[in-house]
Amino acid sequence: MAEEQSDGEVTAAFLVIGDEILSGRTKDKNIGFLAEYLTAIGIDLREVRIVPDIREKIVEAVNALRPHYTYVFTSGGIGPTHDDITADSIAAAFGVPIDVDPRARAILEAHYPPGQLTEARLRMARIPQGANLIENKVSKAPGFRIGNVHVMAGVPSIMQAMVDAIVPTLKTGTKILSRSVDAELPESRIALQIGEIQDRFPQTMIGSYPRAQDGRFTTQIVIRSRDETILAEATAAVEAVVRDATNQSA
Repeated sequence: MAEEQSDGEVTAAFLVIGDEILSGRTKDKNIGFLAEYLTAIGIDLREVRIVPDIREKIVEAVNALRPHYTYVFTSGGIGPTHDDITADSIAAAFGVPIDVDPRARAILEAHYPPGQLTEARLRMARIPQGANLIENKVSKAPGFRIGNVHVMAGVPSIMQAMVDAIVPTLKTGTKILSRSVDAELPESRIALQIGEIQDRFPQTMIGSYPRAQDGRFTTQIVIRSRDETILAEATAAVEAVVRDATNQSA
């Protein structure tokens, strides 16, 4: 059962799998991509976790996340090598068997020249029982979906192609709208008032982002809401606070 959600709200978690991410050998490019993509289609990415290539850690994370979000997305660990254990771990998390899937095998047989579908490459056709395949237009080896968990490759170009393939199947929510207000003031001058506006408009999310350049401190306030009227009212309140504080410092 997904976490309690407001009307029009669809939530997600992202599980990044791989020792190479945690060691710093590989710089993750998928988190920012997925966050931006999901926001654009009205899905709130609420949580991101990074776990190593350890079966118990993957199982634990998947089972901790999937009851609480509309969707869980994973990246990494579905390649041909011995340490690509994500598919087996997902099967364990769901308590289902895993084996070479005839559909996935057919895709790989059509992709590789005769005799080149090695035992290692055939590992990429091992899919948990009951899962649906996720198309991979880049390198053909498919990802898969089981329950509300979407399992994708870690290579950014492949992962992004898989996201494109699954988006038409996703339920999307009301998109978050945003406005920004720039203040030629340090954050401390308006922090209390901005907090009070957040309390007055609980249906908004207000972020305050301080910046410094050449010794001059400024602040950008970003207001987000799914309700355009409330967004306009909260933005007007922020603009008034910024205007008053600016006039006082003039």
